[in-house]
Formats: sequence, C-alpha cells, structure tokens
Amino acid sequence: MNTKELINDAVSLPVEERVLVVDSLLRSLNKPESDIDKKWAVVAKQRLADLRSGSVQSIPGKEVFDRVWNRFE
Repeated sequence: MNTKELINDAVSLPVEERVLVVDSLLRSLNKPESDIDKKWAVVAKQRLADLRSGSVQSIPGKEVFDRVWNRFE
C-alpha cells in the first residue's frame, strides 16, 4: 500500500476512528514527556480549582478570539 492509498483509506474511516489515527500519528512525532505532562496536570488542576472557587472568572471563547482578531486588524 502506498501513501496515497493509505490516506484514501484513512479518510473513509468514521470520524472517531480518524481521530484515533491522527492522534496516534501525532504522538509518534511528539513523544509525550511525563515530567512536562505532570507539571501541566498540576497547573490544570489549580486553574480548575480557581474557577470552581470563584477566585477567577472565565472569559467566553468568542470574546477571547474577538480580542485577538481585533489586535491584528
């Protein structure tokens, strides 16, 4: 099977299976680093706790992207 055939077969898969293929390919290019992942997990848990406690407020995604786009107009 050549690359073109492989891609055509992959594209014909259901979305959920394509996601698994893409994830597997990306992981093969960017090996997870457990130390970094652990540090990010700590940060993510702290941010979630901050949101739940009300010490910070979330900003809707649309508002964030609008602010970014407005910077570059």
